[in-house]
Amino acid sequence: MNAIPEAAALLPEQRRQRLEANKLAKRLHRQVGQAIGDFAMIEPGDKVMVCVSGGKDSYALLDILLGLRARAPVPFELVAVNLDQKQPGFPAHVLPEYLRSRGVPFRIEEQDTYSIVKRLVPEGQTMCSLCSRLRRGVLYRVADELGATKIALGHHRDDMVATLLMNMFFGARLKGMPPKLVSDDGRHMVIRPLAYVAESDLEHFAEQRAFPIIPCNLCGSQVNLQRAQIRQMLREWERRFPGRIDNMAAAMGRITPSHLMDRNLHPFTTLQVTGVAERDGDKAFDDDEDCGDARVGQPVRVV
Repeated sequence: MNAIPEAAALLPEQRRQRLEANKLAKRLHRQVGQAIGDFAMIEPGDKVMVCVSGGKDSYALLDILLGLRARAPVPFELVAVNLDQKQPGFPAHVLPEYLRSRGVPFRIEEQDTYSIVKRLVPEGQTMCSLCSRLRRGVLYRVADELGATKIALGHHRDDMVATLLMNMFFGARLKGMPPKLVSDDGRHMVIRPLAYVAESDLEHFAEQRAFPIIPCNLCGSQVNLQRAQIRQMLREWERRFPGRIDNMAAAMGRITPSHLMDRNLHPFTTLQVTGVAERDGDKAFDDDEDCGDARVGQPVRVV
């Protein structure tokens, strides 16, 4: 007797969930489309090699690019590439099955970089740096073999801010993770279409789309990674001060070299007074003038 009322009661919740899912998908497609346009990431005739690891970010990247390609005003190709590094326990069947179900051309490249890293990195030290270098070399070679004109990576807004902080805290330099750059070998263009996308949105999107996530702990627990500590700090900041990550990401695109300390970017040693007012002139005595909105939780949005 109670079955019909209970089923009817679920309908409004189901409609709400569907509405929220549609809103999130539209936002992600808009943000990725804007990043692609802002930085001219994809051009007519491009063959974009999407690096798919089995994590939420690369799944989302591929999913969104497929959606954008279907209605893009310019033609471009997509090919998914996964590097099977032979970590113990890696479920090699998951990605091929998923990619076939999406009708995406793909290549699984098998290279036992895991054994190399384990042999060369002393026990207890982090393996990510060497692993990353080996992985890049393989992916550059595969891009050549496939004739890819762009290599798309799944780094998002939070990754880019975390990299900025890591370089500041541990490298004593002001350097982030750009949305577009020429690769280390000078022969490939690397793009990051998720540059405007928040990690929390990607987490919700992955749940809604039920991506077959491959766990990222195959190399063992490395809880003391500097990046993991930075990410935790950012999450805590965002919890206490919503909008802070947005503001930091926006700041990376609003640089005033005359108010930093790099003598290669600004001619501090040869500065002369001109008698002409400067738009970015000295406001050293107005410390709080431009910080009011951010302090009270009214962030400047990136998009």
